[in-house]
Amino acid sequence: MEIQNIFDLITSTDSSDNEFEPQVRRPRVFKERRNYLLTMNNEEFKKLFRLSKNAVVHIIDQIRDKIAHRTDRNNAVSPENQVVLTLRFYALGTIYQAVGDFVGVSTATAGRIIPRVTHEIAKMRKDIIRMPSTQEEINQAKLNFFSIAKFPRVIGVIDCTHVNILSPGGDNAEIFRNRKGYFSINVQIVAGADLKIKNIVARWPGSAHDSNIFSNSRIRAQFEDNMFEDALLLGDSGYRVSNYMTILNEPRTEGEQLYNESLIRTRNIVERLFGVLKRRFPIISLGIKSSLELTQGIIVAYAVLHNIARDFNEEEFEFEEDCEVQRFQHFIVKDKKNGLK
Repeated sequence: MEIQNIFDLITSTDSSDNEFEPQVRRPRVFKERRNYLLTMNNEEFKKLFRLSKNAVVHIIDQIRDKIAHRTDRNNAVSPENQVVLTLRFYALGTIYQAVGDFVGVSTATAGRIIPRVTHEIAKMRKDIIRMPSTQEEINQAKLNFFSIAKFPRVIGVIDCTHVNILSPGGDNAEIFRNRKGYFSINVQIVAGADLKIKNIVARWPGSAHDSNIFSNSRIRAQFEDNMFEDALLLGDSGYRVSNYMTILNEPRTEGEQLYNESLIRTRNIVERLFGVLKRRFPIISLGIKSSLELTQGIIVAYAVLHNIARDFNEEEFEFEEDCEVQRFQHFIVKDKKNGLK
Protein backbone atom coordinates (compact mmCIF):
# COMPACT_ATOMS: atom_id res chain seq x y z
CA MET A 1 0.00 0.00 0.00
CA GLU A 2 2.81 2.41 0.89
CA ILE A 3 4.58 1.71 -2.39
CA GLN A 4 1.36 2.47 -4.28
CA ASN A 5 0.95 5.79 -2.41
CA ILE A 6 4.51 6.83 -3.31
CA PHE A 7 3.87 5.94 -6.93
CA ASP A 8 0.64 7.99 -6.95
CA LEU A 9 2.49 10.96 -5.40
CA ILE A 10 5.23 10.87 -8.04
CA THR A 11 2.80 10.58 -10.94
CA SER A 12 0.34 13.19 -9.68
CA THR A 13 2.30 16.19 -11.04
CA ASP A 14 0.97 18.35 -13.81
CA SER A 15 0.73 16.48 -17.07
CA SER A 16 2.85 19.08 -18.82
CA ASP A 17 5.85 18.00 -16.70
CA ASN A 18 5.56 14.53 -18.09
CA GLU A 19 5.56 15.54 -21.70
CA PHE A 20 8.83 14.72 -23.37
CA GLU A 21 9.99 17.62 -25.49
CA PRO A 22 12.97 17.28 -27.79
CA GLN A 23 16.02 19.09 -26.35
CA VAL A 24 17.54 21.69 -28.62
CA ARG A 25 21.33 21.49 -28.60
CA ARG A 26 22.98 24.81 -27.94
CA PRO A 27 24.87 25.99 -30.98
CA ARG A 28 28.65 26.12 -30.55
CA VAL A 29 30.02 29.62 -30.37
CA PHE A 30 33.51 30.07 -31.80
CA LYS A 31 35.62 32.98 -30.66
CA GLU A 32 37.16 35.26 -33.24
CA ARG A 33 40.72 34.27 -34.11
CA ARG A 34 42.91 36.98 -35.50
CA ASN A 35 45.89 36.26 -37.67
CA TYR A 36 48.44 38.46 -35.91
CA LEU A 37 51.04 37.75 -38.57
CA LEU A 38 48.84 39.57 -41.07
CA THR A 39 47.10 42.21 -38.96
CA MET A 40 50.10 43.65 -37.07
CA ASN A 41 53.20 45.45 -38.17
CA ASN A 42 56.54 43.96 -37.15
CA GLU A 43 57.16 46.27 -34.18
CA GLU A 44 53.74 45.63 -32.65
CA PHE A 45 54.20 41.92 -33.24
CA LYS A 46 57.61 41.84 -31.52
CA LYS A 47 56.27 43.69 -28.50
CA LEU A 48 53.59 41.04 -27.95
CA PHE A 49 55.48 37.90 -28.92
CA ARG A 50 59.14 38.86 -28.28
CA LEU A 51 60.25 37.74 -31.74
CA SER A 52 60.03 39.16 -35.24
CA LYS A 53 57.54 37.84 -37.77
CA ASN A 54 60.32 36.26 -39.83
CA ALA A 55 61.62 34.33 -36.82
CA VAL A 56 58.13 33.14 -35.88
CA VAL A 57 57.36 32.03 -39.43
CA HIS A 58 60.61 30.05 -39.39
CA ILE A 59 59.57 28.31 -36.15
CA ILE A 60 56.12 27.53 -37.53
CA ASP A 61 57.64 26.01 -40.67
CA GLN A 62 59.91 23.80 -38.56
CA ILE A 63 57.14 22.27 -36.44
CA ARG A 64 54.04 22.71 -38.61
CA ASP A 65 53.72 19.02 -39.48
CA LYS A 66 53.99 18.05 -35.79
CA ILE A 67 51.26 20.36 -34.48
CA ALA A 68 48.84 20.71 -37.42
CA HIS A 69 45.47 18.98 -37.04
CA ARG A 70 44.58 16.33 -39.60
CA THR A 71 41.38 18.11 -40.64
CA ASP A 72 39.73 21.51 -40.18
CA ARG A 73 36.71 19.98 -38.48
CA ASN A 74 35.47 21.59 -35.24
CA ASN A 75 37.24 24.83 -36.14
CA ALA A 76 40.72 23.38 -35.57
CA VAL A 77 43.37 25.84 -34.37
CA SER A 78 45.92 26.61 -37.07
CA PRO A 79 49.66 26.05 -36.47
CA GLU A 80 50.13 29.84 -36.71
CA ASN A 81 47.69 30.50 -33.87
CA GLN A 82 49.08 27.63 -31.81
CA VAL A 83 52.58 29.08 -31.97
CA VAL A 84 51.61 32.71 -31.25
CA LEU A 85 49.43 31.52 -28.36
CA THR A 86 52.42 29.70 -26.87
CA LEU A 87 54.75 32.65 -27.42
CA ARG A 88 52.27 34.98 -25.73
CA PHE A 89 52.19 32.62 -22.76
CA TYR A 90 56.01 32.59 -22.67
CA ALA A 91 56.04 36.40 -22.66
CA LEU A 92 53.56 36.65 -19.78
CA GLY A 93 53.53 33.34 -17.90
CA THR A 94 49.95 34.18 -16.99
CA ILE A 95 46.92 31.89 -16.74
CA TYR A 96 45.72 29.91 -19.77
CA GLN A 97 42.43 31.80 -19.88
CA ALA A 98 44.15 35.14 -20.54
CA VAL A 99 46.25 33.91 -23.45
CA GLY A 100 43.38 31.75 -24.70
CA ASP A 101 41.08 34.78 -24.92
CA PHE A 102 43.86 36.68 -26.66
CA VAL A 103 44.02 34.15 -29.48
CA GLY A 104 40.37 33.07 -29.40
CA VAL A 105 40.42 29.59 -27.87
CA SER A 106 39.04 28.12 -24.67
CA THR A 107 41.10 27.66 -21.51
CA ALA A 108 41.06 23.89 -21.99
CA THR A 109 42.29 24.22 -25.56
CA ALA A 110 45.09 26.55 -24.48
CA GLY A 111 46.05 23.99 -21.83
CA ARG A 112 46.49 21.37 -24.54
CA ILE A 113 48.24 23.57 -27.08
CA ILE A 114 50.95 25.13 -24.89
CA PRO A 115 52.54 21.85 -23.67
CA ARG A 116 52.40 20.36 -27.18
CA VAL A 117 54.05 23.36 -28.87
CA THR A 118 56.57 23.69 -26.03
CA HIS A 119 57.57 20.05 -26.50
CA GLU A 120 58.12 20.52 -30.23
CA ILE A 121 60.13 23.73 -29.82
CA ALA A 122 62.28 22.12 -27.11
CA LYS A 123 62.97 19.17 -29.41
CA MET A 124 64.65 21.59 -31.80
CA ARG A 125 67.49 21.96 -29.31
CA LYS A 126 69.60 19.22 -30.92
CA ASP A 127 69.95 21.38 -34.06
CA ILE A 128 69.81 24.84 -32.47
CA ILE A 129 71.81 24.43 -29.23
CA ARG A 130 75.17 22.83 -29.84
CA MET A 131 78.83 23.14 -28.94
CA PRO A 132 81.41 23.52 -31.71
CA SER A 133 82.26 20.02 -32.90
CA THR A 134 84.46 20.16 -36.00
CA GLN A 135 88.04 21.38 -35.90
CA GLU A 136 87.05 24.40 -37.96
CA GLU A 137 84.22 25.31 -35.55
CA ILE A 138 86.49 24.89 -32.50
CA ASN A 139 89.20 27.09 -34.02
CA GLN A 140 86.65 29.74 -34.98
CA ALA A 141 85.19 29.74 -31.44
CA LYS A 142 88.68 30.28 -30.00
CA LEU A 143 89.30 33.19 -32.37
CA ASN A 144 85.96 34.77 -31.50
CA PHE A 145 86.67 34.67 -27.77
CA PHE A 146 90.28 35.79 -28.23
CA SER A 147 89.08 38.91 -30.03
CA ILE A 148 87.15 40.00 -26.90
CA ALA A 149 90.04 40.36 -24.43
CA LYS A 150 92.99 38.32 -25.75
CA PHE A 151 92.23 35.27 -23.61
CA PRO A 152 93.42 32.19 -25.54
CA ARG A 153 91.87 28.73 -26.16
CA VAL A 154 88.37 29.57 -24.82
CA ILE A 155 85.34 28.02 -26.57
CA GLY A 156 82.71 28.75 -23.92
CA VAL A 157 81.89 30.55 -20.68
CA ILE A 158 79.77 28.76 -18.08
CA ASP A 159 77.49 29.87 -15.26
CA CYS A 160 74.14 29.09 -13.67
CA THR A 161 71.02 31.18 -13.15
CA HIS A 162 67.94 30.52 -11.03
CA VAL A 163 64.48 30.46 -12.62
CA ASN A 164 61.68 31.11 -10.11
CA ILE A 165 59.03 28.35 -10.05
CA LEU A 166 56.01 27.27 -8.03
CA SER A 167 56.61 24.76 -5.28
CA PRO A 168 56.42 21.36 -7.01
CA GLY A 169 54.86 19.84 -3.89
CA GLY A 170 55.46 16.32 -2.64
CA ASP A 171 58.11 14.96 -0.30
CA ASN A 172 61.02 16.46 -2.27
CA ALA A 173 59.66 19.98 -2.69
CA GLU A 174 62.20 21.58 -0.34
CA ILE A 175 65.17 20.58 -2.47
CA PHE A 176 63.90 23.16 -4.97
CA ARG A 177 64.21 25.96 -2.40
CA ASN A 178 67.46 27.81 -3.09
CA ARG A 179 69.73 29.65 -0.67
CA LYS A 180 67.74 32.86 -1.17
CA GLY A 181 64.61 31.16 0.13
CA TYR A 182 62.44 30.75 -2.97
CA PHE A 183 61.70 27.75 -5.17
CA SER A 184 63.71 27.57 -8.37
CA ILE A 185 65.42 25.49 -11.01
CA ASN A 186 69.17 26.09 -11.20
CA VAL A 187 69.87 26.31 -14.93
CA GLN A 188 73.41 25.76 -16.25
CA ILE A 189 74.30 27.54 -19.48
CA VAL A 190 77.42 27.59 -21.64
CA ALA A 191 77.56 30.74 -23.77
CA GLY A 192 79.46 31.36 -26.97
CA ALA A 193 81.18 34.55 -28.03
CA ASP A 194 78.29 35.14 -30.44
CA LEU A 195 75.95 35.38 -27.40
CA LYS A 196 74.27 32.10 -28.33
CA ILE A 197 73.56 29.26 -25.93
CA LYS A 198 75.87 26.35 -26.69
CA ASN A 199 74.74 24.01 -23.94
CA ILE A 200 71.93 24.03 -21.37
CA VAL A 201 70.98 21.86 -18.38
CA ALA A 202 67.57 22.65 -16.89
CA ARG A 203 66.71 19.74 -14.60
CA TRP A 204 68.44 20.53 -11.30
CA PRO A 205 66.61 21.91 -8.22
CA GLY A 206 67.43 25.29 -6.75
CA SER A 207 69.44 23.84 -3.86
CA ALA A 208 71.96 22.21 -6.23
CA HIS A 209 75.39 23.83 -6.31
CA ASP A 210 76.76 25.06 -9.63
CA SER A 211 79.84 22.84 -9.44
CA ASN A 212 77.73 19.76 -8.67
CA ILE A 213 75.57 20.39 -11.74
CA PHE A 214 78.66 20.67 -13.90
CA SER A 215 80.29 17.57 -12.39
CA ASN A 216 77.26 15.50 -13.42
CA SER A 217 76.75 17.05 -16.85
CA ARG A 218 77.43 15.67 -20.32
CA ILE A 219 79.50 18.73 -21.22
CA ARG A 220 82.00 17.82 -18.48
CA ALA A 221 82.24 14.26 -19.79
CA GLN A 222 82.92 15.64 -23.27
CA PHE A 223 85.79 17.77 -21.97
CA GLU A 224 87.11 14.82 -19.94
CA ASP A 225 87.14 12.77 -23.15
CA ASN A 226 89.18 15.50 -24.92
CA MET A 227 86.41 16.08 -27.44
CA PHE A 228 87.48 19.73 -27.62
CA GLU A 229 91.23 19.02 -27.40
CA ASP A 230 93.05 21.83 -25.56
CA ALA A 231 90.02 24.17 -25.44
CA LEU A 232 88.95 25.87 -22.20
CA LEU A 233 85.77 26.81 -20.37
CA LEU A 234 85.75 29.95 -18.24
CA GLY A 235 83.88 29.89 -14.94
CA ASP A 236 83.71 31.79 -11.67
CA SER A 237 84.99 30.77 -8.24
CA GLY A 238 82.11 28.30 -7.85
CA TYR A 239 83.93 25.87 -10.13
CA ARG A 240 87.12 23.88 -9.64
CA VAL A 241 90.22 24.48 -11.72
CA SER A 242 91.13 21.68 -14.14
CA ASN A 243 93.02 21.22 -17.39
CA TYR A 244 89.90 22.45 -19.24
CA MET A 245 88.38 24.85 -16.67
CA THR A 246 89.95 28.07 -15.50
CA ILE A 247 88.53 30.55 -12.99
CA LEU A 248 89.35 33.81 -11.26
CA ASN A 249 92.33 33.81 -8.90
CA GLU A 250 93.42 36.14 -6.14
CA PRO A 251 95.92 38.34 -8.04
CA ARG A 252 99.37 38.78 -6.47
CA THR A 253 101.36 40.13 -9.37
CA GLU A 254 100.74 42.53 -12.21
CA GLY A 255 100.59 39.59 -14.62
CA GLU A 256 97.92 37.87 -12.52
CA GLN A 257 95.96 41.12 -12.40
CA LEU A 258 96.02 41.33 -16.21
CA TYR A 259 94.99 37.66 -16.36
CA ASN A 260 91.97 38.35 -14.16
CA GLU A 261 90.97 41.43 -16.13
CA SER A 262 91.08 39.50 -19.39
CA LEU A 263 89.12 36.62 -17.88
CA ILE A 264 86.46 38.92 -16.42
CA ARG A 265 85.91 40.72 -19.73
CA THR A 266 85.69 37.41 -21.58
CA ARG A 267 83.42 35.77 -19.03
CA ASN A 268 81.08 38.78 -19.08
CA ILE A 269 79.50 37.19 -22.17
CA VAL A 270 77.43 34.79 -20.07
CA GLU A 271 76.24 37.56 -17.74
CA ARG A 272 75.21 39.61 -20.74
CA LEU A 273 73.39 36.59 -22.19
CA PHE A 274 71.37 36.18 -18.97
CA GLY A 275 70.36 39.83 -19.22
CA VAL A 276 69.27 39.46 -22.84
CA LEU A 277 67.22 36.37 -21.99
CA LYS A 278 65.42 38.04 -19.09
CA ARG A 279 64.65 41.18 -21.04
CA ARG A 280 63.22 39.24 -23.96
CA PHE A 281 61.29 36.83 -21.71
CA PRO A 282 60.75 38.69 -18.41
CA ILE A 283 58.86 35.76 -16.96
CA ILE A 284 62.23 34.02 -16.46
CA SER A 285 62.99 36.44 -13.62
CA LEU A 286 59.38 36.92 -12.49
CA GLY A 287 58.67 33.20 -12.25
CA ILE A 288 56.99 30.42 -14.23
CA LYS A 289 53.69 29.22 -12.78
CA SER A 290 53.38 25.83 -14.46
CA SER A 291 53.94 22.20 -13.59
CA LEU A 292 57.56 21.19 -13.04
CA GLU A 293 57.74 19.15 -16.25
CA LEU A 294 56.26 21.93 -18.38
CA THR A 295 58.48 24.54 -16.69
CA GLN A 296 61.61 22.58 -17.61
CA GLY A 297 60.38 22.32 -21.19
CA ILE A 298 59.66 26.05 -21.31
CA ILE A 299 63.20 26.88 -20.12
CA VAL A 300 64.71 24.78 -22.92
CA ALA A 301 62.25 26.31 -25.40
CA TYR A 302 63.39 29.78 -24.26
CA ALA A 303 66.96 28.79 -25.09
CA VAL A 304 65.96 27.57 -28.55
CA LEU A 305 64.02 30.77 -29.23
CA HIS A 306 66.92 32.91 -28.05
CA ASN A 307 69.31 31.22 -30.48
CA ILE A 308 66.82 31.60 -33.31
CA ALA A 309 66.54 35.30 -32.43
CA ARG A 310 70.33 35.57 -32.69
CA ASP A 311 70.26 33.81 -36.07
CA PHE A 312 67.76 36.41 -37.28
CA ASN A 313 69.82 39.29 -35.83
CA GLU A 314 67.02 40.35 -33.50
CA GLU A 315 67.75 43.59 -31.70
CA GLU A 316 68.65 43.63 -28.02
CA PHE A 317 66.28 46.16 -26.56
CA GLU A 318 63.99 46.62 -23.59
CA PHE A 319 60.43 45.49 -24.11
CA GLU A 320 57.88 47.74 -22.47
CA GLU A 321 55.95 45.71 -19.93
CA ASP A 322 52.30 45.41 -20.82
CA CYS A 323 49.58 45.35 -18.19
CA GLU A 324 49.57 41.55 -17.90
CA VAL A 325 53.30 41.41 -17.04
CA GLN A 326 52.93 44.27 -14.54
CA ARG A 327 49.97 42.59 -12.85
CA PHE A 328 51.83 39.27 -12.63
CA GLN A 329 54.89 41.04 -11.17
CA HIS A 330 52.62 42.64 -8.55
CA PHE A 331 51.40 39.24 -7.41
CA ILE A 332 54.93 37.82 -7.28
CA VAL A 333 56.07 40.68 -5.02
CA LYS A 334 52.93 40.33 -2.88
CA ASP A 335 53.46 36.58 -2.47
CA LYS A 336 57.07 37.06 -1.38
CA LYS A 337 56.05 39.69 1.19
CA ASN A 338 53.53 37.21 2.59
CA GLY A 339 56.17 34.51 2.79
CA LEU A 340 54.73 32.46 -0.07
CA LYS A 341 57.85 31.57 -1.99
